[in-house]
Amino acid sequence: MAIDNTVETKAIARYIRMSPFKVRRVLDQIRGRSYREALIVLEFMPYRACDPILKVLRSAVANAEHNEGLDPTKLVISQAYADMGPSLKRYRPRAQGRAYQIRKPTCHITVAVCEGVNP
Repeated sequence: MAIDNTVETKAIARYIRMSPFKVRRVLDQIRGRSYREALIVLEFMPYRACDPILKVLRSAVANAEHNEGLDPTKLVISQAYADMGPSLKRYRPRAQGRAYQIRKPTCHITVAVCEGVNP
């Protein structure tokens, strides 16, 4: 939810070819932080999930700046979550003519920012 009934702006990246469990471990680190802090954290984390999250975060801040006229230096990440998308189903050939199913998960990443109090 938006802090103190301020305007909340969000961006969504859909059908990202990554497990939502792996994305959530990165989102948990940036939730509640200021935009500047989140950029620094995402820049130096060693996970592959950081790239799409960084892209969504920059999009959310651009939406807030362009559509709502908010100052990017005062923005705080109010919401950050990853939902499960549809899984791509593939088959791996196995012994004696069998086939095992492989699920390649996708996720939808949502990041919302609002104006908040920065330390």
